[in-house]
Amino acid sequence: MLRSCCALLAGGLILTGCSGSEPGGNDNARPKSSPAPSASARPSASPTANPTPTRLDFTPDPARAPRTEADARRLALAVVAGPDSWGPDYVARRPHHSAPGYWPVLSAQCTWETGTRPATVLHSVTAYSEIPAAAGKGPLQVSATVTVHRTETDADWEMAQTLEEALRCPDQRLREGERISGLISLGNPFGVGGNFTAADSLGEGGKYHNDAFGGPQKYAWYQSRVSQVTVAVVAKGAPGHVDKDIDHAQVQALVTMVDRAESQLEAQS
Repeated sequence: MLRSCCALLAGGLILTGCSGSEPGGNDNARPKSSPAPSASARPSASPTANPTPTRLDFTPDPARAPRTEADARRLALAVVAGPDSWGPDYVARRPHHSAPGYWPVLSAQCTWETGTRPATVLHSVTAYSEIPAAAGKGPLQVSATVTVHRTETDADWEMAQTLEEALRCPDQRLREGERISGLISLGNPFGVGGNFTAADSLGEGGKYHNDAFGGPQKYAWYQSRVSQVTVAVVAKGAPGHVDKDIDHAQVQALVTMVDRAESQLEAQS
């Protein structure tokens, strides 16, 4: 069972979290109304509301923080979400992992290109998964990225840069025949916007355009920071796939990686 749970609100841009919920529970359900008790009825005890977390339930151990590229690579591969983390219908794409040293950069012309990995990054890996095209539905492609920075400050800087990119380039070219448009972004540090699962989180949403499809599809990117590690998930919609199912798979993969990162970095009791 995941130690955290997430839900999507406000058009899929705000991540809200909770701890200790049982699978299938609904923490946001309204209580059903009931008749007023008779005068002879014994008063029932008032339900105790779950207290709002005041700090992240995670304490990193400096001794477990990766300091070499080899340590960072081991951690990243232990954390990154493969197809099983997204759902039963997902399979690994080929190649499944990004090439060593791969680092995408958004150019001044708002086109994604291959750049040079910054010195502040120890290791980064992206795992590609999908639901293959079948039964009249298009291929639903998703990916998960883990980036291990040298310091928390470096990871914070990546979060800020990611927010800035959507502001600078609301329309972006991914590759030949693929682009995204109308991007909006929102950042939520811990305790803001319902974020109680990570030190910082952000979301981007817009429209995904693929020349092979008949019209625009859903595009969403979510990213969280745990100590010096950032984890991100992206989904590019396809014909025949329901947005809420994509949302659920994306949040599930993101929370899985947050939990794994904490397990790798937290102080042992």
